[in-house]
Amino acid sequence: MNHADLTTMIEFHYWARDRVLDAVAQLTPEQYTRDLGGSFRSIRDTLVHLLSADSNWLKRWRGTSPTTMLDPAEYPDVAAVRTAWTAQEAQIRAFLTSMDDESVMREIDYKTLDGRPFTSPFWEMLHHVVNHGTYHRGQVQTMLRQLGASPARSVDLITYYRERNKG
Repeated sequence: MNHADLTTMIEFHYWARDRVLDAVAQLTPEQYTRDLGGSFRSIRDTLVHLLSADSNWLKRWRGTSPTTMLDPAEYPDVAAVRTAWTAQEAQIRAFLTSMDDESVMREIDYKTLDGRPFTSPFWEMLHHVVNHGTYHRGQVQTMLRQLGASPARSVDLITYYRERNKG
């Protein structure tokens, strides 16, 4: 694994996030917070879970192991999620930019939310962030369909590659 590959992965992660947020922005406030019985209660709760996960991994990379997730109630609308996540994105991009091929291989000690200790290479953790995002974006796509709303345009990795390579 190298720095360029991880940069591509994080580019994909935020490209796909933006497509999903654009689709979710079309919902009514009631639809955004409606309990749909999924892993997380609502589209809002699922999005805030992803934002929180990104935030918690960055904290771990910086040497702090968080013990809680963000409260979805603090994100009353898509604009609030987008604002917070865009700020978070800038921090993650800056962190990744500060690294090189050697440092992305370094192992980082951290604890899970319940305090269990682990050690993982940075690149594995970043892969997890992107994979985790893909999983929950898929859930949001399903939730949008359950609401009768239009899902986001394709958030598939191959679509990202095709669009990136055009031109």
